[in-house]
Amino acid sequence: MFELDPAFVATSESLGELPLCHARLQADARYAWIVLIPRLASVVELEDLSPDDRARLLDEILLAGQAVRAVGEALARPVQKLNVGQLGNVTRQLHVHVLGRRDDDPAWPGPVWGHSPAQAFDRQALAAATLAARRTLGV
Repeated sequence: MFELDPAFVATSESLGELPLCHARLQADARYAWIVLIPRLASVVELEDLSPDDRARLLDEILLAGQAVRAVGEALARPVQKLNVGQLGNVTRQLHVHVLGRRDDDPAWPGPVWGHSPAQAFDRQALAAATLAARRTLGV
């Protein structure tokens, strides 16, 4: 049975359910950033997915990329480059980061992980980002 790792709840906001993944908005107002978590038990690596689920994950990553771009527009910070990462060194549960980057973001051009503490969204920005992501994702 699928259980969401509590680390995601502490660092992101729920967006909804795609056919394979639970989608979440990363709680860092500096970035347009969605995390996809396949709703499958005990999945740690991409190789743990069936070929059909791997194909579905790629489709959902591409859709999340569109949603990240919509979030960037909603926050008046259009995305210049999409980064996609599947690390899992801290949170082992399989998840994929789809992250919008800009050459004026605080971590550019390096990785965002471990760069600096997250900055919370204000209520209005969170509402705009969430709405833009949900509309694009269709959730």
